[in-house]
Amino acid sequence: MKKIVNVATPAVCVVALALSVVAFNKTNAATTPDPSPAVANVTAGQPVDLTYAAEKSLPSVVYIKNTQNSKVQTVEYADPFEDFFSDPFGGFFGRGRGNGNGGRRQRQVETPKRVAAGSGVIISADGYIVTNNHVVDGADELLVTLNDNKEYSARIIGADATTDLALIKIDGKNLPAIQIANSDDVKVGEWVLAVGNPLGLNNTVTAGIVSAKARSMGQGVSSMIQTDAAINQGNSGGALVNTQGALIGINAMIYSQTGSNIGYGFAIPTTIMNKVVDDIKKYGTVQRAMIGIQGSDVNAYVDNEKEKGNEVDLGTMEGIYIAKVIDDGAAADAGLKEGDVITHIDNQKVKTFGELQNIIAQKRPGDKITINYLRNKSKKTATLTLKNEKGNTKVVKGTVDLDILGGQFKPLSDAQKEQMNIGYGLQVIKISGGKLKDAGVPQGFIIQRVNDESVKTIEDLQNIVKDASKSKEPVLYIQGVYPTGKKGYFAVPLEEE
Repeated sequence: MKKIVNVATPAVCVVALALSVVAFNKTNAATTPDPSPAVANVTAGQPVDLTYAAEKSLPSVVYIKNTQNSKVQTVEYADPFEDFFSDPFGGFFGRGRGNGNGGRRQRQVETPKRVAAGSGVIISADGYIVTNNHVVDGADELLVTLNDNKEYSARIIGADATTDLALIKIDGKNLPAIQIANSDDVKVGEWVLAVGNPLGLNNTVTAGIVSAKARSMGQGVSSMIQTDAAINQGNSGGALVNTQGALIGINAMIYSQTGSNIGYGFAIPTTIMNKVVDDIKKYGTVQRAMIGIQGSDVNAYVDNEKEKGNEVDLGTMEGIYIAKVIDDGAAADAGLKEGDVITHIDNQKVKTFGELQNIIAQKRPGDKITINYLRNKSKKTATLTLKNEKGNTKVVKGTVDLDILGGQFKPLSDAQKEQMNIGYGLQVIKISGGKLKDAGVPQGFIIQRVNDESVKTIEDLQNIVKDASKSKEPVLYIQGVYPTGKKGYFAVPLEEE
């Protein structure tokens, strides 16, 4: 489950809850551009027919079952009599010596099996599915059930806790991928559907409107789409779609005093989702750009100063007040200072911190942005080169999934081993683009060793690829044989040029 956030007011305690359904017991809890507009062309004042949107989006939303197997863990426990009954006879009376450790002992316990459930959205016909990070976090097994009740095992390609997004993959073909709309085009008041599997009720659709955009949640993604479409536990990772049935967001959490829907649901916009998915596929991890400031919405800053009895005139009541400029950050390099007010980024008006976050979340370290800001009410412009979390513009390396190779593999049969007079290997049965094609590895080639390690199973190859992607020089040195028996050698770089 995603962590719980408490937002306290004098009268109300509101809780942000993740939407995955968890049960614990003794045994167990293409990307294709949307050719249609984001908003349906409906005559003002007339009712909206949402049946088309439901029909179009339901087949693309899946049920995800996360199983965490029981494990043996070592835990500490307190023995209050440890020091009191310290045994001077070396354990003769069955107790250990008093070691002044407050009676702390260790023992092994077996954790119960856990099962959790959530939703996901098919974004490509070859089996890529987007969901929430908290839906798949800690999974030992992932089972995906489609709208037509077909079941597939899934593997995690990559996940990002900050945005609460994850990309998983099932081995399927011609799957019903959802159309993806540009969430920036969504308008407040627009009709939407939330599609998912709430409270164990599969293939559920609820309707509502977009209540707000760029809503800051105070953690992780600070640019959420707010909707009053009924969302409950189990909707996590499901689709928020427009009246054309195109995806505009991934449902992530609710605000509730009870744990059930009270009209406040939040979805991660597709503009952020697309960037995260692209980064995971290319780099194995999200490339997070940093502007290098701390601050708040101008109106919040002004209100706070008024409460202190201070009168403030910044020349505007919209924008981002800079309270602190991080040393050696992008903003510092460009000359921005405490007290400046950001009003535009790349000619887009920025009224709130959530809007700023939405723009920056779509960027990568090394990207340049143009900022318009006010200093002492005077208009100024600066160009910033965004940096990563380490303060530079280099690509942050993550583990790369086997899919980057662009091939399909199968272990050799006993007959093939006998015919080729070899003991093991993986045969490349299909090349569909990617690093293998770039390096000239042909279909039919038999991989026997990679980076001086034997390759007998697909899992062997996957582990080697992930280890190589973390190294300073992420390259696979492949040795093997052609079907003719001729030996072959290939160097396959994993890094983007």
